[in-house]
Amino acid sequence: MSRQIILDTETTGLSADAGDRVIEIGCVELLNRKLTGRHFHYYLNPGRDSHEDALKVHGISNEFLRDKPRFEAVAAEFIDYLRDAEVIIHNAAFDVSFLNKELELAGLPPFAAHVERVTDTLAMAKELYPGKRNSLDALCDRLGVDNSSRTLHGALLDAELLADVYINLTRGQDALLIAEETGPGGAEGSVPSLDLRTLSLRVLPASEAELQAHALLLRDIDKASGGKTVWPIAKNA
Repeated sequence: MSRQIILDTETTGLSADAGDRVIEIGCVELLNRKLTGRHFHYYLNPGRDSHEDALKVHGISNEFLRDKPRFEAVAAEFIDYLRDAEVIIHNAAFDVSFLNKELELAGLPPFAAHVERVTDTLAMAKELYPGKRNSLDALCDRLGVDNSSRTLHGALLDAELLADVYINLTRGQDALLIAEETGPGGAEGSVPSLDLRTLSLRVLPASEAELQAHALLLRDIDKASGGKTVWPIAKNA
C-alpha cells in the first residue's frame, strides 16, 4: 500500500540558520492516492516573534502562539506520523531546512532519517511547465484546484491544496496504479484482455485544420522548453 504525506510549514521568517523557527506544521495522508482524513496539525510556540513580512503572509500573531507547545513536545508524534512515508512538499528545500533545525535543537536525527523519501512538487512543476509561474496559487489556477479560501498561507490548508495539485500533476499514474491494485486472477482482480485480431476499428483521419492546430501546439511546447523537445518542428507551422 502506497502511503504518502503532504506536508507544509509556516515559519517566523525565511532563514532557519539565522534563528527563524517553525510556527505551524500541517500534514495530510494519502493511501493509494486517496485522502484518508488522518492529518497532523499543530501550531507551535517558536520562542521568538515572527518578522513583520512573515506576519503579512501567514497572519498568525505572536500572541496566539504564546500558549502553544514547543516543537520538542510534539516531535515524537510528528516522527511517528511520518515514519517511512514518501513526503511531498512544495519547495522542499525550504521546509526541510527548518525541520532539520527543529530536529537538531530537539536532539533528534535529521528529517531524511525518518522518511522513505522527499518529493518536491516545485521541481516537478518546473519540469512540466518550464518558464511558467509554479507557485502553489499558480498551480491551483492552472490545474483547476479551488483555492478561493486561501486568503492567507496556512500549513494545513496549503497541505490540502497541495494534495489536490499533486494528484493532478501525476494523473497519468492512475492507469499504472489500477494495474498494480488489480493484479492477476479473478473477476475482482484482473484487467480484461482484448484480442486485437477480432476487433474492427474505424480509423478517423485528422482533418487539415486539426493537423495544423497540432503542429502549432508542438511548436509552442518546443518554444516553451527552449528547443529541447525531441520531435521535429514544421518550419511553416
